[in-house]
Amino acid sequence: MKYAHVGLNVTNLEKSIGFYSKVFGTEPVKVKPDYAKFLLETPGLNFTLNPRDEVSGNQVGHFGIQVESTDEVNAHKNRLEENGILTQYEEINTTCCYARQDKFWVLDPDGNEWEFFYTKADVEVNSENTSSCCTPEPKVEKAESYSTTTQNENTTNCCS
Repeated sequence: MKYAHVGLNVTNLEKSIGFYSKVFGTEPVKVKPDYAKFLLETPGLNFTLNPRDEVSGNQVGHFGIQVESTDEVNAHKNRLEENGILTQYEEINTTCCYARQDKFWVLDPDGNEWEFFYTKADVEVNSENTSSCCTPEPKVEKAESYSTTTQNENTTNCCS
């Protein structure tokens, strides 16, 4: 295998190109009025942006980039903040998805979550905290004229 491919629907191609150029640290290899393509060697990723009239938030759990060290996590965090992409939150020494990790999260212009993370070690528990990682996803149930949010213990929003 040479590249993994992700085709992402976006509402504003120009804003998304700007965001992902900063996240990936490179410009797209192809830009058309209705398309943009990033071809990354590390990680091996063919990543395309496809404009749509409407995108309703985060249609996947999240995206992530796994790195080699905590220092690399911090370097990406600093690089993105220097380019105007602010960290939504940071998790240091967190237990998530049976692993001890250091990470931070950013949002793209359409609300898709991205984590940059380093896995320090495997552990025997799924999660030790209530971050968005590995927590039960809310299940929305409609009841007559209002809706309520409950936690479904069988469904998790799990990280890498």
